[in-house]
Amino acid sequence: MTLMHRQSLVKFDAPLCETIVETPRPLGRQVLVRVERCGLCHSDLHIQDGYADLGSDRKLDTTRGMTLPFTLGHEIAGVVEEVGMDVSKSLIGTRKAIFPWIGCGQCRACLNGDENLCLKQRFLGVAIDGGFASHVLVPDAKYLLDYDPLPVNQAATLMCSGITAYGALRRLVDRPRQRNLLLIGLGGVGMMGLSLAQAMFKQKISVADVSTAAREAALNSGAAVAYDPAEPDVLKRILEETEGGFDAVVDFAGNEKSMALAVATVALGGKIVVSGLMGGNFSLPMVQWIYKRMTIEGLMVGTLAEAKELMALARSGKIKPTPINEQPMGDVQKWIEQLRAGKVVGRIVLKN
Repeated sequence: MTLMHRQSLVKFDAPLCETIVETPRPLGRQVLVRVERCGLCHSDLHIQDGYADLGSDRKLDTTRGMTLPFTLGHEIAGVVEEVGMDVSKSLIGTRKAIFPWIGCGQCRACLNGDENLCLKQRFLGVAIDGGFASHVLVPDAKYLLDYDPLPVNQAATLMCSGITAYGALRRLVDRPRQRNLLLIGLGGVGMMGLSLAQAMFKQKISVADVSTAAREAALNSGAAVAYDPAEPDVLKRILEETEGGFDAVVDFAGNEKSMALAVATVALGGKIVVSGLMGGNFSLPMVQWIYKRMTIEGLMVGTLAEAKELMALARSGKIKPTPINEQPMGDVQKWIEQLRAGKVVGRIVLKN
């Protein structure tokens, strides 16, 4: 009997701790992967808390249907160690990134290729045990993606921050006007978005973040302009410098202040894609929405097909690696606290 070590959620709103269980055996199309790397995401904090902030002192319960202990972590890359009877043994020993946004496989959304919209989803690290562990059991081999020659850290982070940023940006590529683009929020997803945007768009890319360090990192990574939302008269400056605002805006923060900035700086007929989950409430006068002819779309993660597109783009060498801080898996709780305190620039990746 082999044992699996996990950094587990044993109580909501409490630190993770190590649990040890028997390593599962894959059946059918299942695959057992030995985890090499797993990225830390802000959504892991919401699951640990047991709720997401809806604003006005309201909370969205994220504990329903969850059985503790539970293993978080969904940005996973590792080595195939064992496969079920319906999977070719040639996969054993191969190094793969794992698409974690797995649906039931049978509903209308799944059959349409939109497993990320499945109401009976089996998201790794969200609904079923994830990658803050020595091993992870993947429901089907089709969710394994080749990533060579990419570094393993980059491959892992592409599966959440990457596919989230790519999915958001992809929803802007068909816009009739492509003058300029603003990215709000420069955490791990926002910095990934900046890297991807430079490969996907020709227009000038601006960024906005309250952190001086994040703005400097963005400028060093290719951003044309970096705005401080707290700067006096920043809205007036933006509208003057952009000649009426941005045709496209991605809000990677997703809170009341970031959305207020997005709506104030989007141009007439522009589009805002919101993918941040920091929470809160947002209201908009209907007249303003109609007057500006703006489009607002929410996006959590992309599809398996989009993940394959993203991986192909990354493997072609067209994406600059984002700042990554590699840390031991056993220190995950320490880095959860750092992320919660806003002291992380780029992406934390945990190593076994």
